[in-house]
Amino acid sequence: MKARIRERALQLGFDVFGAAPAVPPPHGKAFVDWLRAGRHAGMAYLERRAAERLDPGRVLPGAKSVLAVGCAYGSTEAERTEAAANEGIVARYARRLDYHKIMGKRLKELADFVQELGGPGCRARAYVDTGPILEREYAWLAGLGFIGKNTQLIHPRFGNWLLLGVVLTTLEIEPERPLPNRCGSCRRCLDACPTGALRKPFELDATRCAAYWTIEARDGIPRELRGSFGNRLFGCDACLEACPWNRRSGPGALFGPETQWSSGRLDCAELLRLEDEAFRVRFRGTPLLRPKRRGLVRNACVALGNVGGASALASLEELANSEDETLAEHARWAAARIRDRLGAP
Repeated sequence: MKARIRERALQLGFDVFGAAPAVPPPHGKAFVDWLRAGRHAGMAYLERRAAERLDPGRVLPGAKSVLAVGCAYGSTEAERTEAAANEGIVARYARRLDYHKIMGKRLKELADFVQELGGPGCRARAYVDTGPILEREYAWLAGLGFIGKNTQLIHPRFGNWLLLGVVLTTLEIEPERPLPNRCGSCRRCLDACPTGALRKPFELDATRCAAYWTIEARDGIPRELRGSFGNRLFGCDACLEACPWNRRSGPGALFGPETQWSSGRLDCAELLRLEDEAFRVRFRGTPLLRPKRRGLVRNACVALGNVGGASALASLEELANSEDETLAEHARWAAARIRDRLGAP
């Protein structure tokens, strides 16, 4: 039965598949301690449904198995991330259309297949980073990879570049064996983190994470962190790019080079001038809608403050007069940084 489900998963375009028992996550206590320490920053939704994340039976009563899948989104070519004047970098996963929709449709088909295979009474429910499930934990239990010191799942072939989804089901499927950690003494990811968000191996502090601040946060970015962001406009791949397990990675079946909508580099000065409707049209169907126009403009100010040139000053000075004090403050900060670099008054 598992072989048939695996075959169907691969037919649907998923690159890897595995099964895990629907047991409480082995690192559940560490998750609770992480929440209590406030390391989740402003992501209150993680705390609100913590009880469900610690027991898949609360999400799907009678659940016996968790089927985990992954879609690779690596590249066969080197990704350029060095700063260029006025240019901001978008995290690699967001250079394609929103994976939630692309994977979600296919994962629902897989869940339907499992229900049909299981017969009357069998239930299955699919999630792609949207439900109260610790996907990474079950992907590890399902043998899709090991959890690295950067807190990311690392697949032996695809490295860090793997988007995850799960299907909870009342059907009992023989589980895989989880892989042991293979990081060894390597600490490249910890050393690469620009803000020190990886406090120690296997622990991420979201209150310092550039990805959190440029994607999830709705408030102003702390001044003490802004200079460390470099030209990161949306997300941060620093700890991912540093991992040596990526040396053999490449694109998968669903997310190959032909599916890219962006090179990953956007003109930040141009973004400052986008109106709401133009923003929605330009980024429709992409992950960049997540922070809304306000969040992306805020991020663009920070990137310009770090790598912007004289040509960005006019747009920043105009934004500095905005009624939105958060955006105005970020614009003033960025303009002052550019003038300091140029030696201008």
